[in-house]
Amino acid sequence: MGVIQHLPCRDRVPIDAPLMLHPLPEATPWSGAIAYLDRDGVLNIGSENYVNSPSEVILLPHVANCIARLRRSGMRIAVVTNQSPIGRGYWDSENLALIHDQIQKLLLIEDEDAILDLILHSPYVPNQNAWARKPNPGMLEAARQLINHAESAKEWSELSLRFASDWVERPSESDSVMVGDRISDMAAAKAFGVRSLLCPAELGLSAVINDIIPSHIKETKR
Repeated sequence: MGVIQHLPCRDRVPIDAPLMLHPLPEATPWSGAIAYLDRDGVLNIGSENYVNSPSEVILLPHVANCIARLRRSGMRIAVVTNQSPIGRGYWDSENLALIHDQIQKLLLIEDEDAILDLILHSPYVPNQNAWARKPNPGMLEAARQLINHAESAKEWSELSLRFASDWVERPSESDSVMVGDRISDMAAAKAFGVRSLLCPAELGLSAVINDIIPSHIKETKR
């Protein structure tokens, strides 16, 4: 993987562990597009002091419906979130996994189609300048390769994640989008070559959902 020393992380499994994708709603075919979503300020209410436990998770308005709409339109969902509290020693990766479990649980309570296909996080602190930490695009690069491989008929042992200049043959991101509430999210999108939408942290994904769906495939009628 060349210069890449600090890789993106998944909850409870190695980054290159097999990824099992749930079918899209009503047998909707995957369009090849991915909605890359930041977490705090996009899915849930963030805090300057971090979201430190599952009990602190509060979803933003209408976010479950928005995720379901994206999946009904044929998009996969990849959450890409900086989580430096791990690197700072505030808490561990299992605590983060429990927070993500709670987010997914609350989403499904609101809409059964609001499934997060993949969650990647960067546990590194800013001064490490990790390729996996936004504004660098490492998490987006990994998400694309993991989802593409999961959608393919290839054996999982054939996956070889590549980053930066080592990843040469890249698929188009013309129908994909990155949604975030920070300039670092927009910078990661630009470095990756995907369209970006900046949302207000108090509204999150619902503020930009209509900027995504009209430019994409029509949603499956329920």
